[in-house]
Amino acid sequence: MAASAPLVAIHVLAASIWVGGLVAIFVVARAASATLEPAQRIAFFRSLGRSYGIVGSVALLVALASGALLLRGHPWDGTLIAAAAVAGALLVALAAGMAQARAMTRLRRRALAAPDGAPDPEVRKGAALATALRATIGLLTLILVVLGSALVS
Repeated sequence: MAASAPLVAIHVLAASIWVGGLVAIFVVARAASATLEPAQRIAFFRSLGRSYGIVGSVALLVALASGALLLRGHPWDGTLIAAAAVAGALLVALAAGMAQARAMTRLRRRALAAPDGAPDPEVRKGAALATALRATIGLLTLILVVLGSALVS
């Protein structure tokens, strides 16, 4: 067990960065939406997304890899298979969320530059998709934490 202590520490740190980052982004997004003008919001979220995209993605990959290493001797039972499937779905949802965030930046910039200032239905549709993707990423993360806890108990 002592030999795996550094790996457990790495895993806990990486998972904490991932989960904490999700919570922090939710809080920051609400505050930014309430206080920043549209052009400032676009620039802010573009910068935040680029910064956290790297930090969060690395943390998630380290957490998944360290979790897999910690479970390498565990038999492939239903819980481990479910955890692997959820981890895969989380990676797919994250990739989709990152692509969608880039598309939203382009849509919001285009809408902001439009001379008529009318609401763009594409922005509204994209925002709904962004909300669904963020909720999916959060839910898959929560499920993975529960499954991981069940695997080590």
